[in-house]
Amino acid sequence: MDISIIVPSFNERESLPELCSRISNVMQQNRYSYELIIVDDGSTDNSWDCITDLAKENSAIHGIRFRRNYGKSGALYCGFKKAQGDVVITMDADLQDFPEEIPALFRMITEEGYDLVSGWKQHRQDNALTKNLPSKLYNATARRITGIKLHDMNCGLKAYRQEVVKNIEVYGEMHRYIPYLAKNAGFTRIGEKQVQHTKRKYGKSKFGIERFINGFLDLQSLWFLSTFGKKPMHFFGYSGLLMFFIGFVMTVWIIVAKLVHQAQGVRFRPVTDQPLFYLALLAVILGVMLCLAGFLGEMIARSSGERNQYNIKEEF
Repeated sequence: MDISIIVPSFNERESLPELCSRISNVMQQNRYSYELIIVDDGSTDNSWDCITDLAKENSAIHGIRFRRNYGKSGALYCGFKKAQGDVVITMDADLQDFPEEIPALFRMITEEGYDLVSGWKQHRQDNALTKNLPSKLYNATARRITGIKLHDMNCGLKAYRQEVVKNIEVYGEMHRYIPYLAKNAGFTRIGEKQVQHTKRKYGKSKFGIERFINGFLDLQSLWFLSTFGKKPMHFFGYSGLLMFFIGFVMTVWIIVAKLVHQAQGVRFRPVTDQPLFYLALLAVILGVMLCLAGFLGEMIARSSGERNQYNIKEEF
């Protein structure tokens, strides 16, 4: 099979017929063998009835229905698990992504050798203040932290080599960082393509300020886990040693200052009356606690069932 198209959908009943029709036309024009997997993420607008009706008309359409709304990451995870195509395409159900972009994305994967291609909505048709500005800030931060030079990491329109989606785990709200997950799994051929973008035709956007804030928090969590997940002592141990060293230096300073003052016959305030003494004591205690946290982290990492799971590209 050439292409698997995965479409997460939440209350997008009005958009689905037109989306499926446009996808079908593109596939037929280019003579691709394909499957269209629509994941109903707990919709309350009878989207599932629409999906089942569309599947009766087109045998390439398959549906997955969640009992409740789990979020886009859950929908993509189940879609990736079911996908059989050599190239996997993800796109949103709101008609803001153009199915007509699929052939170019397909060629970038199959002919140009990319592992993942992300769309870039250079000319976004969204509110400049509530969506475009937060998106620019988010992407600038993501580029700096992940080292992946993409203008629009969270674009819903992406193309993947099949082995990419079979070797990454999307959970929580991590769908925003699939390129980073792919990079951490060893798929480094990541590119982007400018794609068209249009205003939402039906319904209303699910974007909110809480999703913007959660995006930054998730990025920090992903960076920490990918960097120190299998070696927690490197983070907690270094931090602990730094705090312990600071406390040790302050302690030595207090002792030397006391001895110098005594040698000169100058009155010196009792050590326990000095704020610096308590700061030194706090730093030493924090250093010990961070080192202990590192040891506990190492024990947990060693007992993890994934500690020796490695993604092997070739073997003979």
